[in-house]
Amino acid sequence: MKTANKNDFGKSPEIKQITWEARCLSAPAVRKYCKKCGRKTDFVSSGQFRINAQKKSLDIWLIYRCAACKTSWNAEVFSRISPQRMPDGMLERFTRNDETLAAQYAMDCDFLRRNGVDPGTPSYNVSGEEFSLEEQVVLTIKSPQALPVKVSAIIREKLKLSQRVFSDLASEGKIRSIPEKDLNKCRLNHGIIVIFN
Repeated sequence: MKTANKNDFGKSPEIKQITWEARCLSAPAVRKYCKKCGRKTDFVSSGQFRINAQKKSLDIWLIYRCAACKTSWNAEVFSRISPQRMPDGMLERFTRNDETLAAQYAMDCDFLRRNGVDPGTPSYNVSGEEFSLEEQVVLTIKSPQALPVKVSAIIREKLKLSQRVFSDLASEGKIRSIPEKDLNKCRLNHGIIVIFN
């Protein structure tokens, strides 16, 4: 935590700058229609990749399985990519089903949306200093993954605020974001800056 300079945001030096980091603890399940079950079910990452060679190019998928019946669904990672275009060591990581790489894709909500599915809400934790609503604070919330969690939920949980108190603060302009968003509805994704005054 540090105190802002006089010129930061055009306000006094009493403004605190605080950073929180939100991290996924587990990959979110995705909701998808399962042909075998005949309804939408949760699909979870198997942590394994499937690789097909097509002449001089590769197709790579992350394999998901229906939580109810274990039917598989493949989320496209790469289509018709030349191995030479991949970063050094990347193909080997796909080949050996690198656990960290599989988790990275399974927690990437942008990747999941590109595959036509909406991720569920993952379990996550938030680290960083708590503060009083009496203080003037520039809060940066960041996440290494695109986290589909509402900013309001993160702030309310961390500062132990009720939904009503948070909504009142937002409607009164005592909490606002840069750039300005509806703090009751917007999601964190990779990050946001929130001003408390």
